Amino acid sequence: MSDSTSGKPAAAGDEKKSHGVLYVGIDLGTSRTSVSASNGQRATLSSYVGYPKDVVARKLLKKDVLFGDEALENRLALRLYRPLEHGIIKGSHDRGVAEGSAEWQDNLKAARDLLREAITQVKPRADELVYGVVGAPAQASTKNQKSLLEVAKEMLDSVMICSEPFAVAYGVDRLDDCLVIDIGAGTTDLCRMHGTMPEEGDQITLTEAGDFLDGEIEKRIKAKFPKAQFTRNMVKSWKEKFSNVLDSGPQVVVNIPIEGKPTPCDITDCTRDGCRQIVRPITDAIGRLIASFDPEFQDRLKQNVLLAGGGSLIGGLDLAIESDMHDRLGSGHVVRIDDPTYGGANGALKIAHDMPPEFWQKLK
Repeated sequence: MSDSTSGKPAAAGDEKKSHGVLYVGIDLGTSRTSVSASNGQRATLSSYVGYPKDVVARKLLKKDVLFGDEALENRLALRLYRPLEHGIIKGSHDRGVAEGSAEWQDNLKAARDLLREAITQVKPRADELVYGVVGAPAQASTKNQKSLLEVAKEMLDSVMICSEPFAVAYGVDRLDDCLVIDIGAGTTDLCRMHGTMPEEGDQITLTEAGDFLDGEIEKRIKAKFPKAQFTRNMVKSWKEKFSNVLDSGPQVVVNIPIEGKPTPCDITDCTRDGCRQIVRPITDAIGRLIASFDPEFQDRLKQNVLLAGGGSLIGGLDLAIESDMHDRLGSGHVVRIDDPTYGGANGALKIAHDMPPEFWQKLK
């Protein structure tokens, strides 16, 4: 777990922040950003940020920046950013956008604005300090964590970074003999809990996650309906509404333009077979975490697998992973947490609450 003070210069009004602390737990995700706060407020929004392309767009939209679904709906008039990739800020790793480039700076700004909007939605008072815990992919590097800290420090008076699956486990009080699988859009993070803070060997991060499944479903629809016209965002919306990995799942028929005419297309098998592509990578990772654990406690881990994150809502995924565990590992029991949308944010908030006051003061 990493921590930092805000490092913000003293500003007019800072001396008025003397009426307590608002604790916030933040799941800054590739697809969705969720925040839970100690004042009882919580908020979630799609991780999109848009800026008007020109003066005409600015006149039409009457805003300097749009967020979430509103930004996505008006994307033709915007410079649209999805600033997080594989759960981290684009450009803060060795692949893709080069750190320090103009594109990286744009994504950094969009990430700051996104986090500012998310925190604003939980209604912090002007006279209270805001301390926050931010979830990151299980194997986020020091460089990646530093980028998250730099973004968060501008909106928070004190910041800590923790592993997303650890936050999930902490939030549901499953800190011993438990294996958490947190399926987001950019990463799937696995973490085994055994009564202590997880170490590097206790965690695995996979890129087979929600965005990966969108690509798998898209590939299958294109093969089945080569003249169909659709976007990746359309595929994502179909997946979120209809995804299922079971043979007994409901039929999925959607209207897709073909040569300009909306045409009913049966994408049941495309959706089911595409979503199934995540099962084997997950059970492979479970097998690695089980095999490298104390043999006296391996069966306990197998019987206590928690499925979290937006991807956990795929119909029958818990049963499919459990079935594959039985075939390959001999046994297993998988359950889905009750609140996938806020599981990480609620856990991060609980971590913030449980930090001793002197620890936070030490950060100031």
